[in-house]
Amino acid sequence: MADSTASVLRHVLDNGLTVLLKEARTAPVISWWVLYRVGSRNEPVGKTGISHWVEHMLFKGTERFPAGTLDKRIGREGGVWNAQTSFDYTAYFETMPAHRIDLALAIEADRMTNALFDPHEVERERTVIISEREGSENSPTFWLHEATRAAAFRVHPYHHQVIGAMDDLRSMTRDDLYQHYRTYYNPNNAIAVAVGDFDAGHMLERIEAYFGGIPRGPEPPPVLRREPPQRRERAVRVEREGNAAYVYAGYRVPAATAPDWFRLALVDSILAGASAPGGGGIGNRTSRLFRALVETELATGVGGGLYPSVDPYLFNVLATVRDGRTPEEVQAALDEEIERLAAGDVSQQELDKARKQAKALFAYGTERVTGQAFWLAFAENFSDHTWYEHYLDHLAAVTLEDVREVAARYLRRSQRTVGWFIPVRDTAHEGGPA
Repeated sequence: MADSTASVLRHVLDNGLTVLLKEARTAPVISWWVLYRVGSRNEPVGKTGISHWVEHMLFKGTERFPAGTLDKRIGREGGVWNAQTSFDYTAYFETMPAHRIDLALAIEADRMTNALFDPHEVERERTVIISEREGSENSPTFWLHEATRAAAFRVHPYHHQVIGAMDDLRSMTRDDLYQHYRTYYNPNNAIAVAVGDFDAGHMLERIEAYFGGIPRGPEPPPVLRREPPQRRERAVRVEREGNAAYVYAGYRVPAATAPDWFRLALVDSILAGASAPGGGGIGNRTSRLFRALVETELATGVGGGLYPSVDPYLFNVLATVRDGRTPEEVQAALDEEIERLAAGDVSQQELDKARKQAKALFAYGTERVTGQAFWLAFAENFSDHTWYEHYLDHLAAVTLEDVREVAARYLRRSQRTVGWFIPVRDTAHEGGPA
């Protein structure tokens, strides 16, 4: 049974595949996404990083599309393709000229069931992913985020990084990867989205032809480990080699389906500048924290982020301490600014400006068909596609009193994890006794 809300046609195939179609005739292009409801949130201890590794393996070929052939083929057709793994999902996409979209449909239908997981490719990719983790380890903020996430989430699997722990990357086997693939890569655990220049009825027929014969898989295991309430502030201090100090604060906030999430989105915009999934922004020079930390020359940069998540997550703030200043100074200024907002010190004019910036960022991120298709799939994963369609309406409905109320409720020290990165000299290679 199909139903249409606004401009989106939603249909569920008999095998459980959720299909969302949106006609957008602005250019002869189609963006095609297949999102699986699996990410680092679904990983047990001992297999952290497995979702990201499986994503890599789906580019290593099937019998129909051997490894290395599709980059050239998609490029020749004038298309692009890529993938991403996050906490709550793994997603693949192709954006193609409209008359070549069948290639994208064929690719995703084929690798939903026929990825090879060749043992030699698995070992090659192990080296690649370990190198990727080692590259991330060159960044002080990687270590700071890993430590603070682990402190903020002691039970829920949001505690580990998407890339996974190094020991797990060294010990996981080809069978571990393949079992993860077979558990989660099934039509009843997937969302397929097309946005662009097509007739929705005809596109649905093409999707049915490619995906309808794929058997329904077992229902994936639910995530049962819920994070218990936090009763007091948690603090982390990371000391490693680096060139600058950092101050981080992560406040416990609800999942994206909670009414308070949109209110907090405007708190984010007021404090640190509007943010979007996957990062990005439109500049935060007028935000409170920029004025309080950067213009006063306490920090060289500051940013924040509120991520729409399946389960309760964090509102994050990260500041880079200016050379010659201290984390204590930055922390004190950060606390003063956040606690001023939590005490209700915010004006209607400030809220209106923050709302305008949040709307502008959303409009920028959904201007192209690729962004629209991503947001439809992304929202359907934790709620439904109407969450995306009514995003601006939800922002418009937030009142000044809403902002004051959620700031007071969530921006409390007892609900946060604070982390400092302190740079130290690497003495391992200096002269003198070992």
